[in-house]
Amino acid sequence: MKRIILYSKPGCHLCEGLQEKLEQITSISFNLEIRDITTREDWFAAYQYEIPVLFLSNHRDTENAEELQPIPRPSPRANVRQLEQLLLKYIPNTEKNHAE
Repeated sequence: MKRIILYSKPGCHLCEGLQEKLEQITSISFNLEIRDITTREDWFAAYQYEIPVLFLSNHRDTENAEELQPIPRPSPRANVRQLEQLLLKYIPNTEKNHAE
């Protein structure tokens, strides 16, 4: 199952809104991981002015390394269906499932 990473921070209303919409998507199979940028200096330095930031995580099993593919940030006005359409460009809808 694919994993979507949302870089966020406490009190970010754009981040919270995007997280709520991602959690409402039921037609695409993915796990949602929220990464708080205030917990690591490298994340904070990279994303403090950019959040919310989305990535699709592709694990390479042989190296146990993570490869992150950026997903363009949707408009804060995008509804759940529009967000779903964006994600379908990055995650093939091969199975009917849920977001966790």
